[in-house]
Amino acid sequence: MGIPMSIDVRDPRDSTEAAERAFAVLRAADARFSAYRPDSELSRVNARGGDLAGVSDEFREVVALGSAMAGASSGAFRIHRPEGGWDLDGVVKGWAADRAARVLAEEGLRDYCLNAGGDVAVAGSPGDGRPWHVAVRSPDSATDMLAVLEVRDGGVATSGAYERGAHIVDGRTGAPATLLRSATVVADDLTTADLLATAVFAIGPHGVRWALGHGARAVLAVAADGTLLGLGDLAFARAETEG
Repeated sequence: MGIPMSIDVRDPRDSTEAAERAFAVLRAADARFSAYRPDSELSRVNARGGDLAGVSDEFREVVALGSAMAGASSGAFRIHRPEGGWDLDGVVKGWAADRAARVLAEEGLRDYCLNAGGDVAVAGSPGDGRPWHVAVRSPDSATDMLAVLEVRDGGVATSGAYERGAHIVDGRTGAPATLLRSATVVADDLTTADLLATAVFAIGPHGVRWALGHGARAVLAVAADGTLLGLGDLAFARAETEG
């Protein structure tokens, strides 16, 4: 997927096989949904105009998730390219990482953190019953943190334009979303967190409260003018605390 991914397992048992299975899920998702691979299912589907006839169950699931979020956000979240074809980037990373995290759980692991390019799925504790500490980077600097969140059994995802440029488009206007500098969502699972983070970024400041009614536990966003916007069950940790 072109992003760094890691798995931190704190269970006492050997987790090598479970981690390999989880990474295999991520590799399979990349092979199926990469827009940069001409042999991916996404590329093949788009080459025939986006026709869903005969597509895999996984492809239909991702489209359904994206379609539901597009409807819930009144079109701010988009899943189609302006020139036609499917644009599923706002769905796939969180969905794939969530599926990989479920593999760890199915293997009996209870304490782990899966990090997919800064979006994380956590379960259990890093030790002593403590919550996991998830750093949210500042939209102004890759070396500075906006906050460190305490999270138990859930997903955290951030959307912004500070790394890839203005790649998130408000589907209602077709123009790049510029009302927020970053949007971080905490939810019960990473699929929901990732979908909502992208939708909030596309909607703008009004999306912060909107997300709480659509599956977010908490939202932390930075407006275009630098104002910090936070709602929901936000628990902050000291930035220097490990875990």
